Amino acid sequence: MKKLFFSVVLLAGVSTANAQIQEGNWMVGGNLFGAEFGLNEGAGYNFQIQPKAAYFIKDNIAVGGYVNLGFSGADGAPTTFIYNVGALGRYYLSPGEKGVDNLLKHGRWFLEANAGIGGTSISKGGASSNGLNFGFAPGYAYFLAQNVALEGLVKYDANAGFGNIGYTHRISLGLGFQIYFPSSKAKERLEEEKR
Repeated sequence: MKKLFFSVVLLAGVSTANAQIQEGNWMVGGNLFGAEFGLNEGAGYNFQIQPKAAYFIKDNIAVGGYVNLGFSGADGAPTTFIYNVGALGRYYLSPGEKGVDNLLKHGRWFLEANAGIGGTSISKGGASSNGLNFGFAPGYAYFLAQNVALEGLVKYDANAGFGNIGYTHRISLGLGFQIYFPSSKAKERLEEEKR
């Protein structure tokens, strides 16, 4: 496992500055929402994790999957559980496209959309909504290194379907990291490791 991790890190530093979002590359990472655990009596807790992975089918276009798991609550209060899983797509806007300014030299604007299944459930007889999960978000990826990006996005996320609330939706601000690495070089490196 260590060899695989170091291979990915090595590959992250090798490729060229514009190669991150080219056909055949992978994107792996997620949004960091962290965890919060209150220490006072009656204080609450909150935890969310949102991993993502995608493959570039063409330059600037990636398709993949996502998972969103989270729970929150407080001592003696109902617990809210959120789960979503499905497919995502991303389109990275190229500098020079109509209406696109290259805000910073080492970054790219992107549009992300997702669709899958998911739900929100609140314990102790609370509201729930389970069914179709969908969302969309504009975002910006700033490349801290040639293949590691800090990303921010503003996302509209919704669940529509069954339960005592048929439709739940929210707007969230996401901050996370993505690692972009070329699949052909990763395969070559793994083959070298096996020899």
